[in-house]
Order: sequence, then structure tokens, then C-alpha cells
Amino acid sequence: MADRRLAIEAWESLFRAQHEVFEVLSNDFVGTDLSQAEYDVLLTVTRSPAMTARLRDVTANMLISQPSVSRLVDRMVGRGLVTKCNDPDDGRGALVTATDLGVRAFRAIGAAHGKRIAEQMSRLDDDELLALRALTEKLRAGVDVDEA
Repeated sequence: MADRRLAIEAWESLFRAQHEVFEVLSNDFVGTDLSQAEYDVLLTVTRSPAMTARLRDVTANMLISQPSVSRLVDRMVGRGLVTKCNDPDDGRGALVTATDLGVRAFRAIGAAHGKRIAEQMSRLDDDELLALRALTEKLRAGVDVDEA
């Protein structure tokens, strides 16, 4: 087992780095037509086939609760950014589809946001980025969802 003190220090460093970079990146949404949460919904939806994703897949990619995602998606439907309908393959589920307005809003922010992410991550070289991705995937794979 890893040294407890080192594990705590590493966690605190990871947490602080994520928080500080997130703060910088959140500025990309100030004065735009989308909140960061709405952007995250559209990111999942626009990457899916036919720009349609199951609501549960959207929820899985978000850092907020399922009821909060449902309310967010409902507000986005009201704004004309997405549509929502029953999933014909899962009577309890729903499908979320990006509208033309949603795609335009997503793309208007996406290029600049992607550039800002790349700038923030440019402190690391490609080998470090690959190592970071592998390490964070390893951490995530070890998370017991029932304890979360």
C-alpha cells in the first residue's frame, strides 16, 4: 500500500490543480449563450451518433446529480438548445438531441474553449499528458460507484 501521507499530499495537489485550472477555464463561459453545464451536456450529445444521447449517458458524463441533469436538460429544451423524447428502446429512459441552435451555440464556444484547455495543459509535454491521462483513468477505474 502507498504511503498514507504521500497519498494525501498527492490527492491535495491533484484536487488543487484541478480546481485552479477549472477556475481559469470557467471564464470561457462568461458573457456567452451557454453555461459550462449546458456546454457539457452539448459536448456529450454532439459527440454521439446523430447528435443524440441517452439521458443516462449525459448524466454519467456530468459532475452533478441525475435530478440536476434532468432539470438542466429540461431548461435547455425550453431554450431550444436540445429536444428530449422517450427512448423507444428503454421505456424509462429519454433521448436528448442537439438542435441547430444548440449546435451553433456549442461550436461558437467550443473552438476557443478547446484552445484555452490546450494552453492550460501545455505546461506538460506529450509524455506527461499521456502519463496524466493514464494515471487519472487508473484512479477512476478504482472508484467504487456504490460508495460515491
